[in-house]
Amino acid sequence: MKILVAKTAGFCMGVRRAVEMALDLPNKHKGPIFTFGPLIHNPQVLDLLCEKGISIIDDIPEKGFGTVLIRAHGVPPGIKKSLKNSGFKVIDATCPRVIKVRTIIGKHAKDGYTSIIIGDKDHPEVIGLLGYARGNGYAVASIDELESLPKFEKAIVVAQTTQNIIFYEKVKELVASKYPHFKLYDTICNSTSMRQAEVKELAELVDAIVVVGGHNSGNTQRLAEAAIQAGKPAYRIETESELDLNLLSSARSIGITAGASTPNWLIKRVYRSLDDLSYNKACGWRKRFYAIRYSIFIVNIYVSIGAGCLCYANIRLLGAENYFPYVVMSMLYVFSMHVINNLTGMNADYYNDPDRAVFYNKYKILLAVFAISAGAAGILTAYSVGLAPFFILSSISLMGLSYNLSIIPEKLTNGKYRRIRDIPGSKNALISAAWGVVTSLLPALSLKVSPAIIIVFTWSVCMVFVRTAFFDILDMQGDRIVGRETIPIIIGEERTIRLLKAILISMVAVLLVSSAFNIISKLGFALFICPLSLFFLLLKHAQGYMYSGTKLEFLIESHFILAGIIALLCPFA
Repeated sequence: MKILVAKTAGFCMGVRRAVEMALDLPNKHKGPIFTFGPLIHNPQVLDLLCEKGISIIDDIPEKGFGTVLIRAHGVPPGIKKSLKNSGFKVIDATCPRVIKVRTIIGKHAKDGYTSIIIGDKDHPEVIGLLGYARGNGYAVASIDELESLPKFEKAIVVAQTTQNIIFYEKVKELVASKYPHFKLYDTICNSTSMRQAEVKELAELVDAIVVVGGHNSGNTQRLAEAAIQAGKPAYRIETESELDLNLLSSARSIGITAGASTPNWLIKRVYRSLDDLSYNKACGWRKRFYAIRYSIFIVNIYVSIGAGCLCYANIRLLGAENYFPYVVMSMLYVFSMHVINNLTGMNADYYNDPDRAVFYNKYKILLAVFAISAGAAGILTAYSVGLAPFFILSSISLMGLSYNLSIIPEKLTNGKYRRIRDIPGSKNALISAAWGVVTSLLPALSLKVSPAIIIVFTWSVCMVFVRTAFFDILDMQGDRIVGRETIPIIIGEERTIRLLKAILISMVAVLLVSSAFNIISKLGFALFICPLSLFFLLLKHAQGYMYSGTKLEFLIESHFILAGIIALLCPFA
């Protein structure tokens, strides 16, 4: 079964901004913290905010205290003023697109214009917009309602930002023919337009479309309507538990789209449920391949093999010998640390990779035994090679084990930066550096210090940094929820992608130039394929052609195994 995901599925800009503001509030303001009305139309996100201590209020008390966040849909100006007068600190998370519409309404209301809003009169956004019409506004949900309005000398027509595009085009045609003196404004959000247009494109490529979003979400409903209008069956669900897999099992291809209030982790769960359906339908060698791929991936065997392959490639680049113990060390160390990190990071995996979280919770004791045993075996292997590898591997292993431990007393840090993981960007830096040590510096201990060691260490660190930061881009929402400050969260997704592209292109140049000047072995002429391939994979994902899932993650990890295969087969080595 082929599964296609719409490029714009999930949080729109306004919703992402509102949710991030809400998640940041507990770190910046003392409680209690509230949102006035539901922040967005997604019950799973609202439950999450409730777990974070952020409550919903629908009425304004006479005396209030604490902080109130205005929801993404906005509120009438009187509500905001009343909240401040009551004693609350008010923070406005209204979507900038909605603010643009209410600015248009407010400006014309001053000049005596009637405001006609094409939307649902009971929708929070429309209620908020009507508050800026100075009592001279109308909400219209159909052509009949529009035609039954009184005659106006001066009027403007705007749309709810999540309105159905086809319906609004009909409204514009009617207004242009019957009320040419009215001012028309295209206020449907670009995100809404793109989503509805993508559904039509998706409908041409698939047999059925699954629309993920809250049952009370207007834009989700309109996505389902757009799919039906395009002539394809649409299944609107809120979570993966509502999927009728029997009904979808006959489909050869399925499209997934999601409303603007749908978090990535819900889309991932739906994607994985449908992917499992593909696995269940498979037979013969394909079923065995899927089972093996899933098993070695979820238990971190595949990533540890990748570390061993990278170590082997680095040894060949350096021209060193006796590669076997170092390859074993790198595999055991990476396996041990990744399993331990998964065991201690299950809170984030609940959002980023729910299947992994369930698996690690179920087999946590057995996995902990394997991780500790692998770590001990790696250190013993290092000891058999020499004291220097033993002390280095022991040191970075202790650092890895202490990553999630509270080291500094709370009174010295005011509750912040008590653990290594609390340092912004520490995850990306430490994982990359640790891989660099075990896959390049340890094998180089027997060699004389040379520029080759620095270059190989840098290439190794950069490749792992790109891998880790790329996975963090995929996991941004889950990491933000549990308070992880990864590189993408610190500098933003777009800047991170630009940074990773620059690193990969630099690595291509470094490998080629270093090999050309005989600083490293001629193997560099072949290994440049790895960062170049990773560059194009990242580019495809950024363009929306590859959705995050086991397949994509498997491809990313495979670049390290590719490096080992190239080193094994390449005649330059």
